[in-house]
Amino acid sequence: MDVDVIVVGAGLAGLAAAHELTTRGRRVALVDQENPANLGGQAWWSFGGLFFVGSPEQRRARIADSVELAWQDWSHSAGFDRLGPGAEDEWAVKWARAYVEFAAGEKRSWLSGMGLSWLPFAGWAERGDLRADGHGNSVPRFHITWGTGTGVVAPFAASAQDAARAGLLRFHHRHRVDELIVEGGTVTGVRGVLLADDDAARGVASNRDVAGDFELRAQAVIVTTGGIGANHDLVRQYWPARLGTPPQHMITGVPAYVDGRMLGIAETAGVRLVNRDRMWHYVEGVRNWNPIWPGHGIRILSAPSPMWFDAVGRRLPAPCFPSYDTLGTLKYLRSTGYDHSWFVLSQRIIEKEFALSGSEQNPDLTAGDRRGFLRQRILGKGAPAPVEAFKQHGEDFVVAGTLDELVAGMNELTETPLLDVAVLRAQIEARDAQVANKVSKDAQVQGIHNSRRYLGDRIGRTSAPHRILDPAAGPLIGVKLHVLTRKTLGGIQTDLDSRALGVDGTPVGGLYAAGEVAGFGGGGVHGYNALEGTFLGGCLFSGRAAGRHAAAGL
Repeated sequence: MDVDVIVVGAGLAGLAAAHELTTRGRRVALVDQENPANLGGQAWWSFGGLFFVGSPEQRRARIADSVELAWQDWSHSAGFDRLGPGAEDEWAVKWARAYVEFAAGEKRSWLSGMGLSWLPFAGWAERGDLRADGHGNSVPRFHITWGTGTGVVAPFAASAQDAARAGLLRFHHRHRVDELIVEGGTVTGVRGVLLADDDAARGVASNRDVAGDFELRAQAVIVTTGGIGANHDLVRQYWPARLGTPPQHMITGVPAYVDGRMLGIAETAGVRLVNRDRMWHYVEGVRNWNPIWPGHGIRILSAPSPMWFDAVGRRLPAPCFPSYDTLGTLKYLRSTGYDHSWFVLSQRIIEKEFALSGSEQNPDLTAGDRRGFLRQRILGKGAPAPVEAFKQHGEDFVVAGTLDELVAGMNELTETPLLDVAVLRAQIEARDAQVANKVSKDAQVQGIHNSRRYLGDRIGRTSAPHRILDPAAGPLIGVKLHVLTRKTLGGIQTDLDSRALGVDGTPVGGLYAAGEVAGFGGGGVHGYNALEGTFLGGCLFSGRAAGRHAAAGL
């Protein structure tokens, strides 16, 4: 054996598994097709949100949360319906319950021990479909890490580098795995090719020129290679009919190396893939004015105030509001016959409510600059600098002093003019008439009032209700929104120790899977819907389980 365990994939799940292995004295080969600049994978680029239940931040804001409430939200959102012995959701349900308990228990102390800390107020993501027994978070649970995704990755990357210096871990960068070696029903290693050196910066697409081949042997292999978000062909192939037809045009929320290759390789080795029709794509994507990877898109994280219109100017119905129901809105928009939609808002709204997903779009948080965060986002005036840069340079942003000018500019961003200013004006004026009182029959305005009852949103997230067409709140802003590919919710089915299961439902000897390639645990811990803040946590939880069980078995 070359090492005790081979970990395929140097993203967050792989680093978590390697941490558990090397702290127990096991020798690890960490194999990845990218160069050292990409250590941490897709997680490095994330906003760093983590799902906690009953946290100090919630208690400080007088938010009552519990395992029971969180499990009710999770199970209602997931909608697990492929149940029974041997069914696709058999292990996903078990993983989901275990994860909710982890989020209410050991998760915080474990990560605090690694040096992580969080903003003082939890965010309220995925507020749901307006049903008590439907999708969504009943309370705020989205805890943003100081340091964003880079801060989540940092201690695990440092652990791997320390282990490398101690001789317990060896990095195998630019090694692309093409085959799992199976002997006597047990996975005993990996084969693949050496890719030519490439000093591309983090996230930039690298070459696929073959410079040789390799083979590594170990007592166990842990696959942690991510999902299919950059492979639009696979996204379209597995796009579920329940969400309508796949878009002809999508933008990409992950680097090019998130290609889904290992799913097919694992299947060839006898692994069972489940829930491949479950996926998580955003509908508030904008094209990056300063792209890093091909088709690079950024998600707008908005509080509830912007008005949302389809491509021809019809206001989206409840609960298709910003921050409410991601897949519900995606399903609705796919029924309109167009691949884009629009936000219409005021300058006052963008200043307080727009955040952009990603570590590089939040330099104050990524740097852990608490004073800068307070000065800019709580006490300051104007939009955060990255948001302002998109407003000025982004090809999907239109800024105007009047609605007539705004609609004319929006129509210039489509092949043919689709928007009628009179139609938009009537809908905006009707909405504006609802903000004069503290009560309203407009569901979105009700949501704004509800949001501001939560101190965290009132202080730093949700703008006070005002007329969008009020000149004092201007200028007006229109944002063209695209479908942004992101997460794979299905994948390799695993048991609670992250052991990969074969087509007969029994563990494949010597093989584990963790992170997105395993549906974040069990082949689909989220079911049909995610509650947000659960992707990084799913990588950590499943990677930790894989590393601990593999270490114990050696």
